[in-house]
Formats: sequence, structure tokens, C-alpha cells
Amino acid sequence: MRLHIAIPALDELDFLPHTLAAIANQKASFPFLVYVCVNQPDDWWNNTEKTEICQNNQKLLKFLNDFKDFSIHVIDKTSKGNGWKNNEHGVGWARKTLFEEIFKTANDEDIIVSLDADTLFSEFYFQSIGENFIQNKIEVLSLPYYHKLTEDESTNRAILRYEIFMRNYFINMHRIDSPYTFTAIGSAIALKVKALRKIRNITPLSSGEDFYLLQKLRKMTPISNSNSEKVYPATRFSTRVPFGTGPAMIKGNSGNWESYPIYHHSLFDKIKETYNIIPELFTEDKNTEFIHFLKEQYKTDDLWSPLRKNFKMLPQFTRAFHEKADGLRILQFLKIKNNELNISDERALLENLAIFYSLYKLPRLASQDTPSNFEGDFSALPVSELNLLRNKLFEIETTLR
Repeated sequence: MRLHIAIPALDELDFLPHTLAAIANQKASFPFLVYVCVNQPDDWWNNTEKTEICQNNQKLLKFLNDFKDFSIHVIDKTSKGNGWKNNEHGVGWARKTLFEEIFKTANDEDIIVSLDADTLFSEFYFQSIGENFIQNKIEVLSLPYYHKLTEDESTNRAILRYEIFMRNYFINMHRIDSPYTFTAIGSAIALKVKALRKIRNITPLSSGEDFYLLQKLRKMTPISNSNSEKVYPATRFSTRVPFGTGPAMIKGNSGNWESYPIYHHSLFDKIKETYNIIPELFTEDKNTEFIHFLKEQYKTDDLWSPLRKNFKMLPQFTRAFHEKADGLRILQFLKIKNNELNISDERALLENLAIFYSLYKLPRLASQDTPSNFEGDFSALPVSELNLLRNKLFEIETTLR
């Protein structure tokens, strides 16, 4: 079994060398191959606002070709004439291109480790992944992650608030036992080659490709969230993709977190209410808020009789239900209902924490550690107290993973 390390890179001359140094430092008994796709749209060469990125990509290309610590398979999607054409560009196309290259020589049991060009990890990261796949017989792994703080307060505020959003979502999805309990971070995914082949590779979206990749995989096989080592994605503002961590931080830094709210636990309970009646749906129609939403999305009042006709056993019907009520539909439902609920992010988080502490029998925050100004808003909290909240959620999530 080999590990295939897939890294897309756009304007990453300042960051990729650190990721490569982390790779060079790996203490792994598994052989691994490294692939880097340096990329940008070809027409950026004719755009005065983008030519500096093209030139930096050329410098990165030279750095990679001169690199001596280990062999790197470099895919040139940056030189004039080689860049992306038309609408075929972005990180999704870079990952697809990397995966297609890996397919040429990889065995089905080999593992693809998806990274970003600004990701760090311990010297045992690759070993932990290889052992995990062998010992636990898994096919897909959504790895734990943690953003380290920087010396810049605005950057720290933005990433902490974004992590609070993501970890609150993960914990609540786990709490209702949703099959779509995972965190979609492109630099924190590993999967067997055969799993990727079964779904015919990644859908090459300009961003969000990691979410749709994991969703497609989950409809085929369970996703593991547990690993002894984690990744440390870079903590920085970035516009390399239309949405995701970097753009979320930029929007949040301007005070706009409306796309990344702290969803209240009661919204997830509405989904759980529907999960609980799946055995009844197998034989008769029932109504819940989530079912009403699904009927609106699919533009039909008859969601279940086609499933009953095609899936005669409850386990098969249940699987078909979750394929309709997938992670995307859940997110859409949460966003709509969150707007109707009109609860502040701060209140939602405090009430969620009370549920988490009670359900998982965890010690509450010590009184001296409780955020001192939490009745205002997140922007009024010192970074140290935001970090306290992030770390508490990380502690809960780690336990659940």
C-alpha cells in the first residue's frame, strides 16, 4: 500500500515550501508519492491584475523542479498555453487533475491524502493515516483539524469565529446521528483510490468541491472522523476560492457572518424528529417541518411512495431517505429556519453548550473561564476568550470523533 499526496497550488510560493518540509520530516513506514498541480487560468497571463500571480507560479514551478529532498510529480497548469481554459479552472479542477494523475499508477488499495499547499502536520501524520486505514478497514477519512493562532488579532478573531461555526455544526450533526457528520476541509481528507474510482472522481467545482466529494462518498460508504493525528491548515485571509475558510474570514472581518451562523440546537432537533419516524414513513406518510421543506425542494407532495416501491426493506428505504435528505438539503434547511428563528449567534452558542455539557456529561466552563462580556457579541470578546470557546468545542468534537 502506498500513499499518494495530492497538493493543488496557486500563488503558494511563500507557503508550499513549509508543507514540503513537513512532508520531508515524515517518519512513515509506508511509501509515499507527492503530486503538486501548479495552476491558474491561462488568460490570467493577459490580465495585468493577475500577471504577478502567474509569475509567482513560474517561480514555484522552478522551485519544485529544483527540489531535491524527495521526488515530486509536478503538473504544470500555469505556463503560457498550459493554464485552465474557459470555465475549467479552480481548486476543484486542480484536485481532479491530481487524482486523474494518481489513477494512472495507483492500486485500488492505495490511499490518496488530499492536502493544501499551506498545510502543516506532525512527523507521524502519514503513518497515522496508513495505520488507521489498515487497522479500522475504512475507505474514507475526514481528518481532525486545528488552526493555530497568529500574531494578528483580526486574523485570529476571524478564524476563531469560523471554527466555532464549524465545530458547533459538527457536534450537532453528531448529536442527531446524521450520516452526514463530517467537516469538509480539502486539506483534511484521505480516501482509498477504489472509493474515488467508484464515484468517478471529484466534481471539479471552483470551491466547495470538498463538501460535495465527501457527500458523494458518504452515499456510497461510511466516513470515519477519527485519527490520532490532525492537520493544521494555514490561518490567513485568502481569495483563492469564491467561498470557504479564507473568504469566510474576509467577510467575517468586515462584520458579516450571516453565511456562517451558529445554528441553534433546536434546528437540528427538527431534523432528528424526522429521522425518528423513518420506520413509519416506510409504511405511511407523515409530516414534519423537515419533510415539508423537502417536498418544497423536490417540488412534489409524493416523496416516499417511489422509494417504498423501489426499496422493499426498511434498511434500503432508510438509505434511500438519506440520499434524498442529504447534507446539502440539511444545510439549506438550517439556513432557512435559522433566519426564521431570529436568535443571536451568542445566545445560540450558550444554549448549545448547555445541551452539549449535559448530553456528553462534560464539566462546564469554570466560572473564572466563562467569557466575561458574552451578553454583547463575539466582537466584544478578547481573543483569549474566543479561543477558550473554540477549544471547548474542539475538546467536545475530539471526544465525539
